[in-house]
Amino acid sequence: MKKTRAFFTLATISTVSCLAQPGPAVTSWMINNSSIMGRHYVNGNSTPINDNVLANVQSVQYSSSSVYITTNGIPAYVTGPFLDGNPSLATSQNGIFKFPLVPVQNTNTPVSTSGGNIGLFINGVALFDYRDGVSWKNSTNALAGGPIGGMGDNVWNRDAVVAERVGFDCSKGHPAMGNYHHHQNPSAFKLDLTVISTICNLYNADGLYGLDSTAHSPLIGFAYDGFPIYGGYGYKNTNGTGGIARIKSGYQLRSINVRSVYADGSDVLDGPPVNATYPLGYFREDYEYVPTTTLTPEILDEHNGRFCVTPEYPNGTYAYFCTVDKNWNSAYPYAVGPTFYGVKNAAKVTSINESVTNYTATTTGITKNTGELPVGIFPNPGTDFIAVQLGQINNQDILLSLYDVKGALVQTAIIYQGSTITYLDTRTLYNGIYFLQIHSLTGDITKKIVVAR
Repeated sequence: MKKTRAFFTLATISTVSCLAQPGPAVTSWMINNSSIMGRHYVNGNSTPINDNVLANVQSVQYSSSSVYITTNGIPAYVTGPFLDGNPSLATSQNGIFKFPLVPVQNTNTPVSTSGGNIGLFINGVALFDYRDGVSWKNSTNALAGGPIGGMGDNVWNRDAVVAERVGFDCSKGHPAMGNYHHHQNPSAFKLDLTVISTICNLYNADGLYGLDSTAHSPLIGFAYDGFPIYGGYGYKNTNGTGGIARIKSGYQLRSINVRSVYADGSDVLDGPPVNATYPLGYFREDYEYVPTTTLTPEILDEHNGRFCVTPEYPNGTYAYFCTVDKNWNSAYPYAVGPTFYGVKNAAKVTSINESVTNYTATTTGITKNTGELPVGIFPNPGTDFIAVQLGQINNQDILLSLYDVKGALVQTAIIYQGSTITYLDTRTLYNGIYFLQIHSLTGDITKKIVVAR
């Protein structure tokens, strides 16, 4: 513990000394400078409907101690449909969220995560924890994502990622009273190694980013205690060595057939027996934490985080990770929780009551050169449609230009900032070879495409 605390102190001092040059808590957000609007699908129609609301983050402002994120809570990727009967659509939250620039460890009793927002992704979309607001006794009375109803016991609390899977869209999100959010890693179901939802068969396989087992996952958000959230992969060792590894949850399912006690032996009101209707993992209390060892540095603590070096924090920071299993399916507790590591002091505010500086990005280029980004083109050869998908965070609008072998431009498309995919309509093209140029401010790459029907 002494080494850990010293490491954290070093990281904190480094952060404070660099406030003159804004750090990741200021510079990591996706500011919408090109009037990207939100869009949504309705059931049975794979053509998105345009919404009159700006997507991603509208502004970032900061003082010596805080950063203020103004956002509608709407992603650039298309939301919906929600096939569990959820009556909501993603609607503007018109919010200003205040985060600490220098987060600190909570040395008192850990604060539990709660229903509603517990953080923001870098596109301004809300992060929720594992729960859906329904416990065993009120599970038949509450609507998915809606308010608690009936006689809740708050003993066996339903896991939203398991219980509400049918209601998530392709990007693994859904709205609660209009507040669109993710409980889990915000990547498309169809990109998982084992696909557990077929919603992407009808609607574009999009999301904030795609998992890449060969690279450190990008910084994708901040928790309400101010500490960063990363995707599913990081450096194996906390000092940045050991290569890239899947960062793993320290929680595992309990070996139980009945739900009568907690993992610590506490006697509680009985829940339903473990069966096909209520499988292990259906409730948060089905899990127990197994302490890690120095031999498994890639396994996270009880808060789903660890002290470590990351690309954005070369001196180290405490960081949460959006955990996934070996099949890239979401793994409990998914992002943050069930308690915060740091002092929770972020909040949604109605106004900014201190002097602040408006942050303007010096470049809208993507983090890495486009030529280094994993770019998927499928199917290739293609028939009627060809999908072009980025495998990492997209911090700018990416222009696609399709040329025939004579050099004539035959089609253009855009992958919007904060989105990962677009489609080329090849139904009007002749069979043959084409060349796709992918343009960004940091360089262009060219891919060969074959149309064959």
